[in-house]
Amino acid sequence: MSKKLWETAPHLALRAGANFDLAGLDRSSTPGFDGDKDDGKDRMEERAELLNELQERLFAAGKHGAKESVLLVIQGLDTAGKGGIVRHVMGMVDPQGVAMASFGVPTKEELSHHYLWRVRRELPEPGKIGVFDRSHYEDVLVARVDELVEEDVWRKRYDEINRFEKKIVDSGTTIIKVALMCSKEEQAGRILERIERPDKRWKHNPGDLDTRAKWDDYQEAYQDVFRLTSTDYAPWYVVPADKKWYSRVAVTELLTQALIDIDPQWPKPRWHVDVQKRRLFETVDPDIVDELEQAVAEQVADAEDDHGDYLKTKEEVAELAHVDDGDRAPTVEESEEDEALSNVRTMAAASTGVGKGAKDQDKDNKSKKSKKDKKSKKSKKDKKSKKKKGKGAKN
Repeated sequence: MSKKLWETAPHLALRAGANFDLAGLDRSSTPGFDGDKDDGKDRMEERAELLNELQERLFAAGKHGAKESVLLVIQGLDTAGKGGIVRHVMGMVDPQGVAMASFGVPTKEELSHHYLWRVRRELPEPGKIGVFDRSHYEDVLVARVDELVEEDVWRKRYDEINRFEKKIVDSGTTIIKVALMCSKEEQAGRILERIERPDKRWKHNPGDLDTRAKWDDYQEAYQDVFRLTSTDYAPWYVVPADKKWYSRVAVTELLTQALIDIDPQWPKPRWHVDVQKRRLFETVDPDIVDELEQAVAEQVADAEDDHGDYLKTKEEVAELAHVDDGDRAPTVEESEEDEALSNVRTMAAASTGVGKGAKDQDKDNKSKKSKKDKKSKKSKKDKKSKKKKGKGAKN
């Protein structure tokens, strides 16, 4: 892993607490992140392999009865970067394990139902990562600013949404609510770019300028959303969005940490390995059985090496949960996270056969070995790449 970049863990640096003030947010800042654009891109590349395996584990577990899923809610005004999050963050995982939903102007059918009806229909199934491009929060944002319903109607919705999300979480879904907040000046530049560039004009909607004219009203509406619906079980993470690269690396970290907290495991088969091998070999030319077993043994060895790298990277990422923003005493929620991380480390050590003494020694030698590890890892990847090409040619 590269140098330490998160001075404050994103789930702490970006969380909208009880005293959060949207008006005071520096929207060009990079809270908690001590790096530049290149560092952000490097960190996303580092996370890609871990995030991909965590997502695949989640998907596989869901196929075999596990109930866990993730719901990533992305809110923000026009040009805030919602589509970029979907492309650059969710683009790092297998699309078959992702369920996308976008909530625009309600259809006649949707208007004939309760406003949460269309949202319930799009909730992720077990094993999947659901992504909402806009969400049920439009019903306390657009509905409020554009006066689509009476005030006494939208004001009741905050508590209703909290109860709705509590049920979702209790059913096994982790909710990550992200609000991308760019500055009014930055938004003007992005809208102008869409107007000027032929390849971007398809994104521009004249109605976006009508929404922009209500900027202050939307800021007030968002402030109430954060104040009234950022809960312990489904907190809001307010992400300064003037720097698109920061938004993307921040959401990547939040999603990766959420999956680590879920800790999805590969499902155990209900069949016997020896029985299945015997049946397979009955269909194989006896002259190539040894060659086949040797080739697969090499693949298994590579997978075991990858698993060791996975456990190491997973533990390093999990440690971000303990990078706090001061010397304050931990909350009850953070103490529970400490206990959970301790369990993760214990299981990781047991699965790899690494005892406390060995881990301490490894920590002492980490700085000396970092450069060597990077070269070794690159060499390993090159070898794997050649091996895969060779296998592809053979197949």
